[in-house]
This record gives sequence, structure tokens and C-alpha cells, in this order.
Amino acid sequence: MMNKAISFDDLKGKVAVITGGAGVIGSSLAESLSGLGVITVILDINEVEAVKVASAVEAKTGTRSFGVMANVLDKQSLQEAYGLILSRVGDIDILINGAGGNHPDATAKLEFASSGQEGDEKDTFYGLDPEAFRKVFDLNFLGTMLPVMVLTAGMKKRGRGVVLNISSMNAFRPLTRIPAYSAAKASINNFTQWLAVHLAKAGIRVNAIAPGFFLTYQNRFLLTDKETGELTERGKKVMASTPMGRFGNPEELGGTVAYLLSDISAFVTGVVIPVDGGFNAYSGV
Repeated sequence: MMNKAISFDDLKGKVAVITGGAGVIGSSLAESLSGLGVITVILDINEVEAVKVASAVEAKTGTRSFGVMANVLDKQSLQEAYGLILSRVGDIDILINGAGGNHPDATAKLEFASSGQEGDEKDTFYGLDPEAFRKVFDLNFLGTMLPVMVLTAGMKKRGRGVVLNISSMNAFRPLTRIPAYSAAKASINNFTQWLAVHLAKAGIRVNAIAPGFFLTYQNRFLLTDKETGELTERGKKVMASTPMGRFGNPEELGGTVAYLLSDISAFVTGVVIPVDGGFNAYSGV
């Protein structure tokens, strides 16, 4: 007996919530999934932007999309958003945890701290603000944990559903200058595996993608010069370490995401897939 043809048809009509959905990656994923017939909920702390993105997605694809305001660090806010989603489109089939980010006060100005060098403490790890570390960890880790805790309740009751977390290259190979973000994203990898095991018998699959270097609101002017558009020194290092020799386009995440969300990957859980142009595989020599 021949197997059925592989397709993403099982995604049609599913309801997907994307936290941080008004961002570059979140909005791109919303458009990709909407093109496959997925009803998308753009959940973001900025309600105006969430509604704007949802309207653009629906206008382009013809598939229903709407924006909802919620703070991923506030359980009550998430519960209120969940109630609104239930009333408008029914329960959630897919949760994509796209909310995250870094903080400038948790970013070192220098790549290396030199022994005995006076006066550089403020520009190295020693001058970073512990409270900024806390904010980065809260946004990335708690901002993933709390949405899972609230928004997958219906999945557990029904015995089916998919969670997709957004990790980072930093989780595999911590980049210089950003210790808080690197460590926070490493926690996402660990949490993805832990949660996949914990929810396996409840019928909920949990996976993650680890994007390489995509130009987003957050990193664009760390990697390219705002005035000239040329690569910064950091951007040149990224290019030198990316075998494909370019930045990724956000829409290039869509295929991997669709695979992980679809029944095509029904026996896949607890994995973190790099989408990075070879960055993680390259040793530099």
C-alpha cells in the first residue's frame, strides 16, 4: 500500500497563536502559515502593530487573521487574551513563541576583558547591569514559559497540539558581547527538550527553530551601518562565518516551521533545528 502524498493540507483551518507576532520574524511566519490556510492570531504587547500586521496578512492571503494585545510576562493578561481567542475562533492548535529580545545594558561594549587594564570595567562583563540580565531572562524564558502554561490548556484537554519555540544561534555558540541573550536562548533549547518529554503523553509536540542571522528591528544596525547600509565590523564577522555568505530572509524560515507544525513531522518532538546558512556547522577553518 502506497503512502499518502506529502502535503501541508492538515494545517488548513488550524488556529495558530504567534507571540511577538508584530516583529519581523513573527509577521513573516504569520504570512507563510496564512498562505497554507492557517488562521493566525498575532499576539503582541503593541496592539496597534498586532492589528496592523493581522490586517496585512489577511489582505494578502485571504485567510483570517487578527491581532490581540497581551503581555507575555503577565499570566492574567495571557488568560484574558486566551478568552478572547476562544470567543473569536475557538481553541488553539498551534503556539509559536516568538516573543524575545536583548537589552543594551546587558550588552558589553568590548569583546574581551584584558588582565590588569584599568578603567575598562564599565565596557566589559563587569560593568553590566544585573537588572538588565533579569529583564532579558524574563522576556526570553518566562516569555516562553507563561504562554505555554496558559495557551496550551486546551491542547492538553483535547490530547493534541504543537508548540514551536524560537531559539537562536546563540544557544549553540554564544556570541561575544551578549552574555544574557546567549544564556537565555540556551535555556530555550533546554526547556524545549524538557517540555517535549513532559507533554509527549498529552499529545503535544514541542520543537524549536534556531535562526541564524536575519536582519530584524533588533539587530539591523548592529550588522549594517545605518547611514551607508554597508556591513559593520560585526556584520563582516558574521558573513565570514556563514558558508552561504549572506543574511537569511525571514520568509526562508517558513518551510522549516511548516514542517515542524504539520503532521508530516508527527513523530518529531524535542528537536531544535538550525536555519542558519551553515553558521553552526562552520569551524572557521
